[in-house]
Amino acid sequence: MGTLYIVGTPIGNLDDITVRAIKTLFSVDYIACEDTRVTGQLLSSLELRMKNSDFIIKGIELKKPKLISFYDEIEAVKTPEIISLLIDGKNVALVSDSGMPLISDPGYKLVQECIKRDINYTVVPGASSLLSALILSGLPANNFMFLGYMPDTENKKLGVLNQLKKGNTGRKQSISVIFFETPHRLRATLETIREEMGEIDIVIVREMTKVHEEVWRGKISESILQFTTPKGEFVLLFRL
Repeated sequence: MGTLYIVGTPIGNLDDITVRAIKTLFSVDYIACEDTRVTGQLLSSLELRMKNSDFIIKGIELKKPKLISFYDEIEAVKTPEIISLLIDGKNVALVSDSGMPLISDPGYKLVQECIKRDINYTVVPGASSLLSALILSGLPANNFMFLGYMPDTENKKLGVLNQLKKGNTGRKQSISVIFFETPHRLRATLETIREEMGEIDIVIVREMTKVHEEVWRGKISESILQFTTPKGEFVLLFRL
């Protein structure tokens, strides 16, 4: 029986890759990845660095794992294929395009199937945009709620925000709320938040660990004016 390794990868800066992640990615038989092009580029960059002695990891032999596409739309179809490989004794790494798999990325169904079949799996920790944004925000990190990506439609977004407000009734302690958003939906989401939550303070983090990393703080109405042509991936945070 093989092992499934759930591997965290950098969210922007390649230097954030861990030694254990490198050893795992170059020792498994297969890598299940959101986008084979992104993962292939990561492996090529790491291999080039090691060959150029940019960094040296003792005891590692550069094995060429096979890449398997594994994104949301095909997770249900691909899960049995990966389970079969694991049962046959093959080791498989699961990665997302960046950060920790399963956090608003595919992998939940695969892990559940491993549990059902008593297949060994483990986590190789790495960078997380969720936790990095929370720490960068300056908001209290002792308790928080992560909502993933907001729904596509305004009515569904309003429903989520309304439930947040209802759930906050009678809460004795404030809580930090965190969710992801894409650039093309950012302004609409900010406008919906203002409509439902009022003139709240918000923190917007983007391009973490990259050259143009930005942490913006202000009122929700100011954020709408600030991000007129948003670029990059965003994490939004506020307190309830």
